[in-house]
Amino acid sequence: MPDILKIVAVFVIILLLLRKKIPVGYVLLIAAAVLMLVYRMDLPAVVSTGKKTLLGRVTITLWLSLSLIRVFELILREKQVLSTMMSAVTTYVSSKKAVVISMPLLIGMLPSLGGAYFSAPMVKEATSGLHMSPEEKAYINYWFRHPWEYILPLYPGILLAAALSGLPLYRFVVANIPYALVLFSAGFIYSMRTIEKRADKPPGAQATAGVTGRSALLSFGPVGGVLLLVVALQMDLHYALLAMIVPLCIIFRYGPSDIWRILRHGFGLDVVVLIIGIMLFKETMEATGSVRNLSAVFVDNGIPVLPIVCLLPFLTGLLTGLTVGFVGSTFPLLISIAGGASLPVMSLAFAAGFIGVLISPVHLCLVLTREYFKADMWGVYKKIIPSSLLIFLAACIEYLLLK
Repeated sequence: MPDILKIVAVFVIILLLLRKKIPVGYVLLIAAAVLMLVYRMDLPAVVSTGKKTLLGRVTITLWLSLSLIRVFELILREKQVLSTMMSAVTTYVSSKKAVVISMPLLIGMLPSLGGAYFSAPMVKEATSGLHMSPEEKAYINYWFRHPWEYILPLYPGILLAAALSGLPLYRFVVANIPYALVLFSAGFIYSMRTIEKRADKPPGAQATAGVTGRSALLSFGPVGGVLLLVVALQMDLHYALLAMIVPLCIIFRYGPSDIWRILRHGFGLDVVVLIIGIMLFKETMEATGSVRNLSAVFVDNGIPVLPIVCLLPFLTGLLTGLTVGFVGSTFPLLISIAGGASLPVMSLAFAAGFIGVLISPVHLCLVLTREYFKADMWGVYKKIIPSSLLIFLAACIEYLLLK
């Protein structure tokens, strides 16, 4: 069976299982097992893949980050810090729309593992007075945290793209600005147009009473502290979270039983299954060589350059759910096929690849957001897909203009 049919079959299975409301971690464990079967991986390869999954630095870092995010979020929620934050935003920002999107935009500036899980409770708090479905809330949390990845040098994807292509970073950033603006605008089109009509009361109004300027400012301290440690001091997210959690436990006088309770919540079995499922699927994809083989299919069949520039990064982003995944694996090949690294070609490839990442059912932000809001995946896709098409249209127009 050709590689492309194998991959399509696996992703159909993933989508069908997700539609059955099976937890994502178990779905990806099943998908990894199916991949191993269709590629006939032998026992040593299976053992090696499992070892890389369980002992890999990314797996351990992801487990620590997501678990500590859950601990951090529980403390902020129990002590009504999130409510105070949203009340402060409501007090000083008059637009309901600005209130709703402010948190995913703010947290989205932080290129961290599990960042979507960080902003999700804030979006839930901000939309508490609105008649919005879980799918709409999930879309807002997911979509509005991603304009930055097109233009913010804190994200490794755009840095890697500039380095591999040999193009100045600032030129890449400038070329990608229209994509970020269209992404942001598409979010308004598909989620914000009727928000004023939906409100029974302003978001966060239930917690507004008694919020002073000082308490409002202090409520942003924990989140601001994490951002400062990660962005300014370049500290790993799990260390930054730990640096905030310890003083919060002291300030709020958490006893040993309380600490054990919040740790048990943070380091739950569902997080372990989720992370192992995601990482095992990714490691299996690499071990089977499916992404590399897809690249060879396009080249061997003599497909024209422009479709390859769009399809190869898109499919790789779709399969991996990682920006660095499609950049690192496809850009060297695209540069060779295109006869050089021109800005129009590389920018179009980056736009197409990141659209694949946005749509990918294994994109960690999408996985975590869907899990948090218990949203129907197809309901979220009804907004993500047309929004992504607008970005691709803008990318095609810019390509023609730059050419």
